[in-house]
Amino acid sequence: MTKEECMEALSKHADIKPVITSTVWNELEKENKEFFEAYAQSQGKGDRISEEETSQMIQKLISDSSKDSDD
Repeated sequence: MTKEECMEALSKHADIKPVITSTVWNELEKENKEFFEAYAQSQGKGDRISEEETSQMIQKLISDSSKDSDD
């Protein structure tokens, strides 16, 4: 999933403003250069997941996050 796709998915499924996702993404890129280099290479090879899989992952992250905040 590209940065833009991530921004769109989080906006649609989790009501997170695209500017927030973009800011976090940029900071993650700064802190995890090796990961994002590998990520960029995998994106170039077509190793992309479907919107359905992305939605499921986002919902799981939201669910896990709300469980953590309840503890």
